Amino acid sequence: MTREKPKNLWLSRWGFILAATGSAVGLGNIWKFPYITGEYGGGAFVLMYLACILSIGIPVMMTEIALGRRGRGSPIDAIARVVKENNGNPLWKTVGIMAMLCGFLILCFYVVVAGWAFAYTWKMLDGSLTANSVEALGEVFAAHNANPWQLGGWSVLVSLLTMWIVAKGVQKGIESAVRWMMPGLALMLLVLVGYAFTSGSFAAGFDFLFTFDASKITGEALLAALGHAFFTLSLASGAILVYGSYIPDGQSIARTTFIVAICDTCVALLAGLAIFPVIFANGLSPSSGPGLIFMSLPLAFQQMPFGTAFGALFFAMVSIAALTSAISLAEATVAYLNEKYGISRFKGAVAAGVVLLLLSLLAMLSFNLMAGWTPLGKNLFDWMDYLTSRWMMPLGGIFMVLLAGYALRGDIMRDELSLPPLGYALWLFMVRYVCPVLIMMVFLHALGWLGFDPIAKWYWIAGVIGLLAILGELLRPRVVPALAGR
Repeated sequence: MTREKPKNLWLSRWGFILAATGSAVGLGNIWKFPYITGEYGGGAFVLMYLACILSIGIPVMMTEIALGRRGRGSPIDAIARVVKENNGNPLWKTVGIMAMLCGFLILCFYVVVAGWAFAYTWKMLDGSLTANSVEALGEVFAAHNANPWQLGGWSVLVSLLTMWIVAKGVQKGIESAVRWMMPGLALMLLVLVGYAFTSGSFAAGFDFLFTFDASKITGEALLAALGHAFFTLSLASGAILVYGSYIPDGQSIARTTFIVAICDTCVALLAGLAIFPVIFANGLSPSSGPGLIFMSLPLAFQQMPFGTAFGALFFAMVSIAALTSAISLAEATVAYLNEKYGISRFKGAVAAGVVLLLLSLLAMLSFNLMAGWTPLGKNLFDWMDYLTSRWMMPLGGIFMVLLAGYALRGDIMRDELSLPPLGYALWLFMVRYVCPVLIMMVFLHALGWLGFDPIAKWYWIAGVIGLLAILGELLRPRVVPALAGR
């Protein structure tokens, strides 16, 4: 089959690295990672998280990038082309449809959350966050969400900025934007770490983040680390797959993936070093949950010298991180409209933007005018989050690795990854046996069907099944040829 000629390409490898890192480095790194690290005991959780990045994040990300570059298109078109090349069942195209829909649904409520960061940048400057307790700042946060004009206005701003950048194209829009946003984010983060170093509790924050305590390793913590490692890299949402379709031939997918994973992890760890010393210096709890960013930190900043300026800088950094992730989530849909219907990127961005505004405003109204409407116990915002994070992303990830590991001919992924024989054999082993089991555990745990603490019988059952599958594969007569390909 003739390869699809690429219509868009990154200007350089660093263009993709910055864009993919921007997609991965979002609110998950700067907002969620610090507070779940606090909830699960610090250093032990960090170690588990790093192990999960290696075991699930990198193999799945390599798979998505390879499928994207092989198919050269939006998630739907890329998967369809790869399956056609393989003479496979067209139903596999559903994997691409699920990924694109998942990414767009995430975007619809993500712009509301990103709007919080934009709003808090302004609130830090105008003195709206002046309070003497976390509870008082909680009331400020609740009042902001209860005002549909405020909450909706910031959400609309994020939506318009996102679609404006995407409409300008891959090189002039996305790549140009991330070339200044990502270095700017890194600089602001380093400045904040330097500020935290002067807080007087930097050693306590460092020890909390990196001191290993084996007693903190629990089944619940491990599943939290697995889930965060999977979600933080924007996997199974169409973003990485469509970004991968713009990588020129000849660039190493493995090397590029490792660089993105390292950059993403470094940002998460630096965010912890910027946040925890400030929290400890003011006697606050590192395990205060989602309120750590929007309640505890504002209180801490206002009690420190130059706290207002550095607080505004912190939320500006969070805003940039949120915007780069929103751009990647929007790109898959706009690329699909451009390829499928032949309309310009501008018109595609306008069409997707109209739907985004409607759905995001409905999600925003879940906090105020429609707060009482909770079908089956959840409002619309919670339903969007529930369907995407607990169903669509895990299932999409499982089907993605099953497609690459079992359904496709060995030469397709082997040629695209261009790994040495041992490297390819390791990747194949991970996507066939390790990743499906781990993602399934995340999926079942997210649904509440797999809960245990400490590690219990389900780990042993999964381990025995995995071991039997591995032994069955190793005992097959073609185990030696498998080192060079399936």
